[in-house]
Amino acid sequence: MRLIGMLDSPYVRRVAIALRLLDLPFTHESVSVFRTFDQFRAINPVVKAPSLVCDNGVVLMDSTLIIDYAETLAGRSLMPAGLADRQHALRTIGLALAACEKVVQNVYEHNLRPEAKQHEPWLERIDGQRAAAFELLEQEIAKMPVPADARALDQVGLTAAVVWTFTQAMLPGKVDPARHPVLAAFTSAVERFAPFQDLPHA
Repeated sequence: MRLIGMLDSPYVRRVAIALRLLDLPFTHESVSVFRTFDQFRAINPVVKAPSLVCDNGVVLMDSTLIIDYAETLAGRSLMPAGLADRQHALRTIGLALAACEKVVQNVYEHNLRPEAKQHEPWLERIDGQRAAAFELLEQEIAKMPVPADARALDQVGLTAAVVWTFTQAMLPGKVDPARHPVLAAFTSAVERFAPFQDLPHA
């Protein structure tokens, strides 16, 4: 399998680490949706990162859908089986991905849209949504133990850590670790695990 996309994308990194945790062999190709658009388009005309080129040539998109396929392929899941635990996991992952989406929107507004065309009420809205998502994510992560090693890590912890690292890298000073001490400490511990070290945010 070929994973296409840059590891500075939280969605690409989320998939890469999930594949590693599931012991699935893959090659990673650092192709950018911006700098190497035509190269990416030759692989996937939609130019969406991450893209996973399966062994039979089928191209999958969207980190959650790719991970679903990977878990089926591996014959095991990074999600809990029990209904109550799964409900909590889905809620927490949803909060992490919502926070991530708002960080990405903020980055795109400031880095891609000319300043004269930036709409301040829209920026205030997405920043408010981001703040709400991180506040609720902090509460959910506080209910979880820090995994002892990578083998104990599930999809919740993986996603939350990847999103927090991405946010701190892309919006320094915007999301204060002092307001989210549990999430910051959890991520600090998880980022020491080998799959995270081997596949760093770049």
